[in-house]
Amino acid sequence: MNSGRCFVDTNVFLYAASMAPEDAAKKEMAATVIHTPGLVVSSQVIQEFISAALRRPALGLGESQIDSWLGFFVPDQVQVLTLSLIRHSVVLRRRYQLSHWDSTIVAAALAAGCETLFSEDFTDGQVFDSLRVRNPFH
Repeated sequence: MNSGRCFVDTNVFLYAASMAPEDAAKKEMAATVIHTPGLVVSSQVIQEFISAALRRPALGLGESQIDSWLGFFVPDQVQVLTLSLIRHSVVLRRRYQLSHWDSTIVAAALAAGCETLFSEDFTDGQVFDSLRVRNPFH
């Protein structure tokens, strides 16, 4: 799907793991995205995945499925959130008028050297410095 490094947001990860019948089409596309070479997630994405899976029973992910997904999903890199990265996210939040959580996703993707951010939470085609958003469900 992409020749450079790409960052995957939590929503893509959740659709790939979803057992909900209404998510079938998005699940298929999300599965393609998470198998893209050069895949990067952040520790924030992993934490959000676990939190959403636990509080949204409609996804059909219980404790054992969370464990399985964490064992199955092996990105090329997990970008750890550092104080420097969080400071950069504050700058990005102010510059682009983002939420704190969204600016931290963007900062993590930039810190990891990603060219593409796969997410449905941003505007498709939007650019943050050198990072382009791509909504895989469009």
